[in-house]
Amino acid sequence: MVYDVKTRERMRIEATKKLFTADEFYRISEAGIFTEGQRVELIDGEIIEMSPIGTRHAVCVNRANTFLTEAFRRKAIVSIQNPLRLGEFTEVLPDVVVFKPRADFYASERPTPADVLFLVEVADTTLRYDRNVKVPRYAAAGIAEVWIEDLKGDSLLVYHDPAEKTFKTSLTLHRGDSVSPLAFPAVKFKVEDLLG
Repeated sequence: MVYDVKTRERMRIEATKKLFTADEFYRISEAGIFTEGQRVELIDGEIIEMSPIGTRHAVCVNRANTFLTEAFRRKAIVSIQNPLRLGEFTEVLPDVVVFKPRADFYASERPTPADVLFLVEVADTTLRYDRNVKVPRYAAAGIAEVWIEDLKGDSLLVYHDPAEKTFKTSLTLHRGDSVSPLAFPAVKFKVEDLLG
């Protein structure tokens, strides 16, 4: 409720929020609305501006890219900070996505959540956002496994077994621990190698 200043009467103002689809989000981007290099995601139809990438964040993404690419070779496609559509109204920019291999590297059609083996988010200032906003959407999309490199907490958060908007299993790993992706149980990574 608001007041009309002249008559001092209460007035009901109806407002509707405009939610964008992923296709509209792309058209907005192609129209040049976002500045070059501006990092934005679409979450439930709302455009969210992401924080800039800091030095340690960039280094950890590079480390993950190197270790994952070396470990999987041609058994998976490691994608760095590229869009992933989770649904009609949500498209995110995960730091690292490990996709099922395809000979055309997804040139003929964009990858879907069903193509994701696991993904990694690197959180220096975004832990709350990654954990409370993105992880539930990853679970709802059926992504089997999510890792969050918590740089401030110096730990690796591991989520798997999605169920609706949550994961049934969550682990916190520290330096000295090792982790194996569910899709590659024979491949082990040291937490300290990922955290730097």
